[in-house]
Amino acid sequence: MDRIDTMRAFVTVVNEGTFTRAAERLDTSPQLVSKYVAQLETHLGVRLLNRTTRRLHLTEAGTRYHQRAQQILADIDDMEDQLGDLQTQARGTLRISAPVSFAIRHMAPLLSQFQQAHPAVGIDLQLNDRKVDIVEEGFDIALRIGHLKSSSLIARRIAPIRLVLCASPEYLARHGTPRHPDDLRDHRYLRYSYMDPEASPALYRGFQGGQRSGRDELVSNNGDVLVAAAEAGAGIALQPTFISGAAIRAGQLQVLLPDYEPEPMSLYAVYAHRQLLASKVRYFIDFMDGFFGDPPYWDDF
Repeated sequence: MDRIDTMRAFVTVVNEGTFTRAAERLDTSPQLVSKYVAQLETHLGVRLLNRTTRRLHLTEAGTRYHQRAQQILADIDDMEDQLGDLQTQARGTLRISAPVSFAIRHMAPLLSQFQQAHPAVGIDLQLNDRKVDIVEEGFDIALRIGHLKSSSLIARRIAPIRLVLCASPEYLARHGTPRHPDDLRDHRYLRYSYMDPEASPALYRGFQGGQRSGRDELVSNNGDVLVAAAEAGAGIALQPTFISGAAIRAGQLQVLLPDYEPEPMSLYAVYAHRQLLASKVRYFIDFMDGFFGDPPYWDDF
């Protein structure tokens, strides 16, 4: 029994969710993957997975083993990446988690150019606006937008993220242009459901000051929907310029109350702290640094 092969099979099954997908990832058969996991459980003398017809469930021992085994395999990959040609050439699959709207609008050119420079690196990009656990879920890097809080993870600031209040010229022609946050009480708020009120307290209080009680708001957890609604004249949106910038530049949206603009956030590349960082991760983070410009190109309006 090769302990590294069995360990890698188990970790891949957990990360992929099924033996079939794990076999595809490892370029082998589901039967061999199942055999490896069974050999590992026999060797350890504990059950790591409970299998049902619909899904796999980690046991308590399996959860602990997965965490340690994933780190051990990463350390082995890191060690090999430091030897010979692997020190200077990134290779392997890079698993990235990124926010939905940002990735759709801005990640494709970055990934394309990175793979042209590093053709031995494959990309597995997963889009999700929730805060993923990069260690538990097997990601190499997570891109996050916000104000960085203390964490056991390492973060590199990639670009500033500017929030602007905006509405269409047609909407403003019908309902008037607010000159002060207090004026917002008379307007429809296209509200992003994940927005922290503390990110823009003056604007938030302005919208809350009205008598509407949110009954005619449009609320969504996707900024693209809200920007499109603002372009259509549905109301006023507070959105990052990486979504709204193109419409502002084209004259489809107009920036409001610039003197009350919230403090900028940042785009960060977040990764687990490791003594030896895999070449594929190190090269990608360095490649991202400065790629979008400072100020970023989406603020050119």
